[in-house]
Amino acid sequence: MADVKILDGGLSSELDAGGFLIKGDPLWSARVLQTNPPAIKDVHLRFLKSGADVITTATYQASVVGFQKYLGLCVEDATELLRSGVKIAKEAADEFSSKTSDMKRPLIAGSVGPYGAFLHDCSEYSGSYVDEMSVEELTAWHRPQLQCLESAGVDLFALETIPSQKEAEAFVALLREFPNTKAWLSYSCKDELHTYHGEKFTDAINVAIKTTQLVAVGVNCSPPTIISPLLTSANKNNFDVQMIVYPNKGGVWDPNVGWSKTIYEKTLASYAEEWVDLGAKWIGGCCQTTPSDIAGLQQVLRSSQVK
Repeated sequence: MADVKILDGGLSSELDAGGFLIKGDPLWSARVLQTNPPAIKDVHLRFLKSGADVITTATYQASVVGFQKYLGLCVEDATELLRSGVKIAKEAADEFSSKTSDMKRPLIAGSVGPYGAFLHDCSEYSGSYVDEMSVEELTAWHRPQLQCLESAGVDLFALETIPSQKEAEAFVALLREFPNTKAWLSYSCKDELHTYHGEKFTDAINVAIKTTQLVAVGVNCSPPTIISPLLTSANKNNFDVQMIVYPNKGGVWDPNVGWSKTIYEKTLASYAEEWVDLGAKWIGGCCQTTPSDIAGLQQVLRSSQVK
């Protein structure tokens, strides 16, 4: 379907498969921005060649404070390194566009992870930290990341793997400081009805009605088997917002071990038509999904058989 945007897949998973030491690193794939930026560009290009309309920057676990702490950079250098994630993605998009007849330039989504990603304790899959933080504190934490990405010329923000409604509300408040920029917001969900922090998914989506800057709201980095029930619950409430879904392949994340292996009989692409029927307008993959998974999505979503 021409009106469905195809996202990329697991950038960090691809780097990990390529031999980069992602597991156990408090900066995760963001460290590669400093150590090997061409490797990041190569992954972006592979996803674009597989059919992605949108690529996300390698900045999910990047922060000015994190780069100061773990790389020993000054504020100026840390800021520039975070901005480089957008620069690398733009270079990949320009190179891809120069070699294709497709007139549409890929979108660059600036990845912004939850505060729990910085904590490096898996709390992006619980949201426990929001119980001790105010909306204002969360807003203050995320502000520098959004400032860097916007100043680097990102097309939109990818506010992703958000475990709680409270942190989403902080993002919605913060977006007002960037009135010329759009975003999508996607939650991490623990089951067919709830975010990882425990709010009802339908209640959490209500944050979208508080701003016109969100182009889509949905779920990412959650098992593909719970996506359809989550979309169904959203449909019952007639939300006037596009839905975005990009699940992982299941399993449990351990920062020192990585993803536990979970094997699903169905491919990511085999869910695509059902998700489209349930209203998804942005579809892709998250952790453990590969360029071949995105190619499968592209084949299904661009097929004349999908109505």
